[in-house]
Amino acid sequence: MKKIILVRHAKSSWKFNVIDHQRPLKTRGYNDAEIISKSLKGEAIIVDKLVSSDAVRAKTTAEIFINNLNIDESIIEFNNDLYDFSGEKLIKVIKNIDDTTNNLMIFGHNHAITAFVNTFGTKYIDNVPTSGVVIIEFDIVNWSDLKQGITVKTLFPRDFKP
Repeated sequence: MKKIILVRHAKSSWKFNVIDHQRPLKTRGYNDAEIISKSLKGEAIIVDKLVSSDAVRAKTTAEIFINNLNIDESIIEFNNDLYDFSGEKLIKVIKNIDDTTNNLMIFGHNHAITAFVNTFGTKYIDNVPTSGVVIIEFDIVNWSDLKQGITVKTLFPRDFKP
């Protein structure tokens, strides 16, 4: 059994004149990532490997989760292949994860995240929101055999706001 915890990066800011890869988070992004990561802490999530896009907004989101979930730095990887919007590279990265990893946490971008959860999960999600988390379990032994799994949980910032 394999599990993926997919996280779409938090809300980014457009007020800085930087290239897309360097866009930082806005205040709402920091707040939403804090709320979601702290709520995940209560779920007793196990993470064997964490892979994040190396874009500033994804890295910063991952760092908030890493701090709040006390994730060991030795299992963290920042990968430019996850700076992917179509989802093709996302799937390739996942299929190449070492099979000793059972619980994988991924930080990435849309459209890739939404396309992945709708292709491999059992719950249709129109749009995974920023800071949104979708957890999918797979009845596989090897990541290279990735196939349809079961969506077991979603956590979206709107679920925690009045």
